[in-house]
Amino acid sequence: MDSIKVKKFNPKENFLNEKTVLITGAGSGIGKDVALSAAEFGANLILLSKDAKKLYALQDEVNKNFGLDPLVIEFDFLKAKYQDYEKLGEALYQEYESLDALVNIAGILGYLSPLISTSEQQLKTVMRVNFESNFLLSQICLPLLLKGENSSIIFTSSGVGRKGRAFWTSYSISKFATEGLMQVLADEYEGQLRVNSYNPGPTKTAMRAQAFPAEDPNTLKTPKDRALDYLWLLSDENLTSGCAYDFSE
Repeated sequence: MDSIKVKKFNPKENFLNEKTVLITGAGSGIGKDVALSAAEFGANLILLSKDAKKLYALQDEVNKNFGLDPLVIEFDFLKAKYQDYEKLGEALYQEYESLDALVNIAGILGYLSPLISTSEQQLKTVMRVNFESNFLLSQICLPLLLKGENSSIIFTSSGVGRKGRAFWTSYSISKFATEGLMQVLADEYEGQLRVNSYNPGPTKTAMRAQAFPAEDPNTLKTPKDRALDYLWLLSDENLTSGCAYDFSE
């Protein structure tokens, strides 16, 4: 799968002002820094995470630093049933007339293991968090996104979601599925929505440390570095759809 480098971006002040942006995985890592960066430029945020304590701490930080009051929703993608997604959708429809962006960042690594010893349960667990959540959230958010102006869906991918790697079985498959979802949505809503995927590459996160415990984390880009790439994808400078993007250098 061919990919494109995200362009260097110098965001204008308040370029996300009055834009409503839903971000998953906002409690920590890349999701948290994307939320903080979006708030810095005026976004009206809806933040999802399974960790309520981290969500409320982030809500306080956004309010203190930027004078904004994001909506925070505790939502565990691993435990959630379809009815929970329906209830989430109903709550969003009551609160918002439109949605300008859905940024899917939440994900888990699972266990690295050869395919022959990867259990069905392991595959289901990783697929539920990394793929099914993207599918179902997109489904419930589409009516609101279609009412927005130049609305965007961003799926967080991975290098192993574009070229398979031995022992990354469940994670790699979940990211390939996510890339397929991106392509289907981009084709279905061509000219109506921007739908793209983004590979953040090696980044200083807990997931990266789990995958590469011997790696020196100080050699890696930080989540804040990667947040700027997400901002470019959200901005009106990016008018593409159906593209697989890689991190900027």
